[in-house]
Amino acid sequence: MIPQEIIRRKRDGDELDPDDIRSFIAALAAGQLSEGQIGAFAMSVWFKGMSRAETVALTLAMADSGDRLQWADIDRPIADKHSTGGVGDNVSLMLAPIAAACGLAVPMISGRGLGHTGGTLDKLESIPGYMITPDANLFHKVVREAGCAIIGQTGALAPADGRLYAVRDVTATVDSIPLITASILSKKLAAGLQTLVLDVKVGNGAFMADRAQAEILAQSLVEVANGAGVKTSALITDMNQPLADAAGNAVEMRNCLDFLAGRKADTRLETVILAFAAEMLVKSGIAPSPDEGEGMARKALSSGQAAEVFARMVSMLGGPADLIENPGKYLARAPAEKPVLAPRSGWLAACNARGIGISVIDLGGGRRHPADRIDHRVGFSELLPLGTRVSAGEPIALVHAADEAAAERAAAALAAHYRITKEKPELPPVISTRI
Repeated sequence: MIPQEIIRRKRDGDELDPDDIRSFIAALAAGQLSEGQIGAFAMSVWFKGMSRAETVALTLAMADSGDRLQWADIDRPIADKHSTGGVGDNVSLMLAPIAAACGLAVPMISGRGLGHTGGTLDKLESIPGYMITPDANLFHKVVREAGCAIIGQTGALAPADGRLYAVRDVTATVDSIPLITASILSKKLAAGLQTLVLDVKVGNGAFMADRAQAEILAQSLVEVANGAGVKTSALITDMNQPLADAAGNAVEMRNCLDFLAGRKADTRLETVILAFAAEMLVKSGIAPSPDEGEGMARKALSSGQAAEVFARMVSMLGGPADLIENPGKYLARAPAEKPVLAPRSGWLAACNARGIGISVIDLGGGRRHPADRIDHRVGFSELLPLGTRVSAGEPIALVHAADEAAAERAAAALAAHYRITKEKPELPPVISTRI
């Protein structure tokens, strides 16, 4: 196998055969390719695309580049959810314990931030002591005893994807449908899932800003996953504004704890979480209908069972046992906080969600290079949703920054990301399509 020949053929628009794809991915996993070769391959795929057969071959090769997990001793359905990424999208943090409290086993393999979007692992690392890469035995134990475990890729699980994922983040090749499909599904196939639900985001804060492209991606994911033997469906959800009222790491973790405590009801975030919980429960055979699945999820929340599952997972993975009771003791706060004031009266009609994600990176809450360290304290909270009536001088968000100068810059940037109109806007539904 000559890597540059495979890159050249894909660059020229040829269809690669499965053996070539397997050889290239095996070399990638073994550390035999340079970052330049990996980036050139990713860019070639971005420009020329891949056929369905190529995408299946890429997905299977990446899944087979390491270990495959087995769950024979767990008598619950093995299920998971994945999002294509957004701003203020911390759904996984709450959904996993809700689903586990309803009878599912959820081995959730998550990732770090990509581009302007936040990463579940980065949010979890704001919890002192939380191990995002436990050994296989501990991972298995937590799933079996707590019901769910949210971790990162270990070196043994789809290692080829781990390296490709990092290169995509810094080469502007994140939004390639074949690469997204293979990246997401290789981890899910390696995790030994029986069912999977997918959150495909569309809007100015998503990698897919165009609805038609989002539907193509959702169809690709569903077809490849079902073809590989995992029962899969997808919901297309709106990402024209942050999903939660926070964007950052520790700020989104506090948002998660508030949600599990019942303090974030009747929000867009709740709508999405309950819909995915219902989808997971129906596909796994736990609930006979979406309405009954949603009812089970609501009960898991209101009874405190979901919060108990989350607390058990955090404790078993090295975090503090009393995180839910004492979040302020463990989640660091930024030294500078500044309200963002509405420049005029009117309705919050639109926002640049991608710009908000970039502003989090500018504060230090995301990465420009794979090796960058992030400041978990920074970000935005108390973000008002679109469709809110505001008065001039009223806070529309709160900045959390490392110093006053950074807070000033971030406040000005955030205010510029919002459009205020005299008339109430018509907003798209938070969930638009099921595939």
